[in-house]
Amino acid sequence: MSGFRWGAPEQFYYSIIIVLMIAAYFLFRYRNIKRLNSAFGDRLAPWLSQSVSYSKQNVKLFFEVMGCVFLVIAMARPQLGQTQQEIKSEGIEMMILADVSESMLSEDVKPSRLELMKVELEKLVDMMPGNKIGLIAFAGSSALMSPLTTDPGALKMYIQSLDVNSVSSQGTNFQVALSYAKESFEKGGVTQSDNLKTTRVVLVLSDGEDQEPNALDEAKKMSETGIHIITVAYGTEKGGSIPARDMNGNLSGSKKDKSGQPIITQVHGDFLKEIAEKTKGQFYTSSFGGDHLKSIVSNINEYEKAEFASSVNMQFDEKFTYPLALGILFLCISFFIFNRNTNLKAWKGMYDN
Repeated sequence: MSGFRWGAPEQFYYSIIIVLMIAAYFLFRYRNIKRLNSAFGDRLAPWLSQSVSYSKQNVKLFFEVMGCVFLVIAMARPQLGQTQQEIKSEGIEMMILADVSESMLSEDVKPSRLELMKVELEKLVDMMPGNKIGLIAFAGSSALMSPLTTDPGALKMYIQSLDVNSVSSQGTNFQVALSYAKESFEKGGVTQSDNLKTTRVVLVLSDGEDQEPNALDEAKKMSETGIHIITVAYGTEKGGSIPARDMNGNLSGSKKDKSGQPIITQVHGDFLKEIAEKTKGQFYTSSFGGDHLKSIVSNINEYEKAEFASSVNMQFDEKFTYPLALGILFLCISFFIFNRNTNLKAWKGMYDN
C-alpha cells in the first residue's frame, strides 16, 4: 500500500506472548482432560465434564485472541499518508558568566548566594526555550562548563554542578571571564556575516567582590562589537560571613582573615551596575520571588532574533484508532460468551421421581 508504514514495528514482538498464551491454554486443557479420564475412566469422565462446552470455549478464545491481535496492531501504530512541516529555530546567543568564588558561599541570602543563583539560572533556562545558551564558571580563573547549546536538559545539568571547585583559582577576575565569553562566541556561535547577524548577550551573575581593574575596558570592547551585557547582583549590603567546612563537608565555623577576624563579604552592586551602564546594558538585583527574571527575559526578547536552523519534519497520519476500536470490541464480546453447556440431555430426567 502506497505511503503505508508502521510507526512502532517493534511492538509486534508482543504477538509472541499471544502465541504462547494460546499454546499454554490448549496444553492445560489437554492435561486436565487427561487427568479427569485417568481418575474416572474414559466412560465416566465425559459425563462429569459435559456441563462444559468446549466449542463455546473455542469461540470465546477466538474473540479474546483477535482482540489482543488488534491491540498489538494498534500499538505498532499503522500510518497512512504524510505531510511536511517546516520547523525553524530562532533565538539569540547568550553566554552565562556564573561567579563561583568563595564569597558566593555567603548565606546572607538563603540558602546561599551560589545556591540561589543556580536555582534562578535553571528557571531562566526554562523561560528561554529555543535560544542558544552557554555557561562559564569564573572566579580567579574561568572554565567553560557548557558551549552554546539549545538543549536545556544538558545545560541545567552543568548548572547544578557549579561549585567553588569548578575553577582552578579563587578571586573574581571579570576581565578574564568576559574575554573567555567573547572567545566562546567566536568558536561555538553562528558565523557572523553581512547577511547574518546574531544577537549576542553576556549575562553576568556575581556579588561583585574582588573585581579586577581591566574589566570595564574589556566590557566596552565587547559592547563595541554589538555584544549586550546584563549583570545581576547577589547578596546584601549588610553582607555575611563565608562558611568554613572540614574535609567531610561539615560546618566548622567561618573563614577568618590573617588577624583572626571573620571575613564579611558584601555585595558590590555599584561595580556590576557600572559595567552594565558603560555598555548600555541592564543591571538587576536578585530579589525574593524572582521577579527580576521576568524582566531579564522581557529585555532579551526585545533583541532581534536570528534563525539558527531550518528543517523539514515529516508528519504521518496515525491510523491506530481503527484496530484499537476493533480490539476493544472483540474483547467486550468475549466477556459475554460463557463456556457452560446448557443442553444436558444425557442427565435429563435421571433424578425425576
